[in-house]
Amino acid sequence: MSDKKFGFIGAGNMGGALATAVSKTTKNVLIADFFKDKAQQLADKLGVNTADNQTIAGECDYIFLGVKPQMMADMLSEIKDALASREKSFVLVTMAAGLAIETIREMAGGDYKVIRIMPNTPVSVGEGEILYCKSENTTDDELQIFLTNMKLAGGLTPISEELMNAGCSVSGCGPAFVYMFIKGLAKGGESCGIDPETSLKLASQTALGSAKLLMESGIDADTLIKNVCSPGGSTIEGVKSLEADNLEEIIAKAVDASYKRNVELGKQS
Repeated sequence: MSDKKFGFIGAGNMGGALATAVSKTTKNVLIADFFKDKAQQLADKLGVNTADNQTIAGECDYIFLGVKPQMMADMLSEIKDALASREKSFVLVTMAAGLAIETIREMAGGDYKVIRIMPNTPVSVGEGEILYCKSENTTDDELQIFLTNMKLAGGLTPISEELMNAGCSVSGCGPAFVYMFIKGLAKGGESCGIDPETSLKLASQTALGSAKLLMESGIDADTLIKNVCSPGGSTIEGVKSLEADNLEEIIAKAVDASYKRNVELGKQS
């Protein structure tokens, strides 16, 4: 169990999911949220404690900044004095889309150590993806402690900060796109006579298993597609329909739209 203290400012979907992951390796966790009842409910569920923003800023070794990009400047302004009064080292962990490490430092009022991450919501069930990069003054040991305590969240992938907005558009925004595909798959099953609950289960498990096969088999996606498609069979007819509707281009366009918004969020800070 880590002797480091982890603090979460913001107990929303993402902050709560990350707190859940960390609490599986250590109970040395504090949670704060504008809505105190929300923070207390999450803390009770995880077996950890609540605190206010200033306490977390003044005591925690890793301070997770779980607020929306548009709210980051105001929140950091509130805890700026608490951060400045610290004598021992600490690391700010930001998950705000579009906000660069240097932007976080400027808002916080110091040349602080920062780990920038982009997690996705499946971290709450241990099957997420977390992209990360660090400031030059964050040590390898500090990064390793962070990674060790996040290991039960899912995958952890280093990425250059220049590509963080792009990576966020794939793994951070991607779950919403995948859920839309699963909904469509299930809807198709319903139109063929399957009850909604069973159809959704079939679609969800199919998506889960297909992703696992792609990741673990070492076989590329095009080959896996061909492996399912027997000549003159039913799958190839469905694939032809998706190709006619340019499914891959539609999804790529969605990623591009998300990427452009991430860039805009950074410019608005």
